[in-house]
Amino acid sequence: MPLLEPREGVPDVVADAAGLERVIAAFAAGTGPVAVDAERASGYRYGQRAYLIQLRRAGAGTALIDPVGCPDLSGLDAALADAELVLHAANQDLPCLAEVGLVPRRLFDTELAGRLLGYPRVGLGSMVENVLGFLLEKGHSAADWSTRPLPDDWLRYAALDVELLVELRDALEAELEAAGKLGWALEEFAAILAMPPKPPRADPWRRTSGIHRVRNRRALATVREVWEARDKIARERDLSPGRVLQDAAIVELALKAPKTPAELQALPTMRGRGARRHQSAWLRAVSRARGLSDRELPEANLPGDGPPPAHRWADRDPEAAKRLTAARAVVAALAEEHTMPSENLMQPDSVRRLAWTPPGEASASAVAAALSALGARRWQVELTAQPLARAFLRLEYKGDV
Repeated sequence: MPLLEPREGVPDVVADAAGLERVIAAFAAGTGPVAVDAERASGYRYGQRAYLIQLRRAGAGTALIDPVGCPDLSGLDAALADAELVLHAANQDLPCLAEVGLVPRRLFDTELAGRLLGYPRVGLGSMVENVLGFLLEKGHSAADWSTRPLPDDWLRYAALDVELLVELRDALEAELEAAGKLGWALEEFAAILAMPPKPPRADPWRRTSGIHRVRNRRALATVREVWEARDKIARERDLSPGRVLQDAAIVELALKAPKTPAELQALPTMRGRGARRHQSAWLRAVSRARGLSDRELPEANLPGDGPPPAHRWADRDPEAAKRLTAARAVVAALAEEHTMPSENLMQPDSVRRLAWTPPGEASASAVAAALSALGARRWQVELTAQPLARAFLRLEYKGDV
C-alpha cells in the first residue's frame, strides 16, 4: 500500500524559539519512543550538518524543525532525556544531531536490527515495505536540503520518513525477541551510543579518488597542496569540495603539473565553471608543490597501525595468512548459521588483527580476551571465541602453523 500522506497532514516547519517551545511541550507530554530523522545536504554543502530534523511521538504527532533557525535543541534533548530515540542507520545521523544538542541516552536502530535479522535489503523504504507492507517514496533523499524555502513535496517526504518508524521498531523488536537476538541488538545499540567521536583523519588528502595513479612524491605533494586549497575554498563558500573541484581534476593537476593558465585550461578536467573560477589558486598550489625540497615531500605511504593488506600476508607471514583464511571461514559459517552479514557478527578489521597477532595460546579464553580488547561485544565473543580457538588449534596440530 503506498504511503502518500502523514496521518495528521504535513506540519509547518518550526524555525523560531516560540515554535520550538511548543514542540518541546508537546513531545514532553507524549509517550513511548521518539522517531527521529535528519536531512543533510551531502554533495551540496561543506560538512554534514542537518538542515531539517523530523520527530514523531505518540501523543505529540510529527514535528519538522529547521536547525538553521533553531540551532540549539538542548531544551528538546532535556525533555526527551528518558525516552528511547528510534533512528534508521543511526551512525549517519547521530553526529549532526549532536551538533544541535540532541543526544539519545537510549537508542533503537531499525537498520541494524534488520541486519541482525538477516534482511537482504535494509534501506528504510525496503524495511517499511517488507515488514509493514507500505510503499515509502524515497525520491528526495539526495536533494539539497539547504534549499529555502523547502518545497512542499520535500516536506511531505520528510514527514513520511518518521511516520511509521516507531511501528517498524515495534515489529522488529518482536522479531528479535522471537529469534533470540534482542539481547544482541541491545548490546549493539549501547555500543553505538558509547562510541567516541571519530578523531580527525591523518592526511585526509590521501583519500582523493584516483590517487593510486600518482606514483611519485612530488606529484603526491601536488595532490596535497591542491586538495588543501580546495578544502579552504569549499569551507569558506560552504560548498561540497566536489562542487569546487572534482577529485579527477586534482589527480590530473598532479600528473601534468601545469605552469600557465593556458596549460591548465587545456586539461580536460578543468573545463567546468568551478574549476576555472579558482584557476589561480590551483596554479599557486601546483607551484608550491614544485618548490618544495625533497625533505618536505610527503611519504609515498603512511605506516599503518594495523596489519598489512591481506594480499601480502602469504609472502610476509604465511602462518598468519592461514590463520586469516581459517578465521574468515569460521565467521562466515557462524554468520550464515545465525542469518546475518559476517561483518555484523565480527568486524573484518578485528578478524585481520586477531589473525595477524593471535594470543599466546589458542584457548577460548585467550581468544575471547583478545576479541574483547578489539572492541567485540559480549554476544559476539560468546559466539565466536571457541570456534576461532578450535580453528587455530587445528592449524597447530596439523603442523601448518
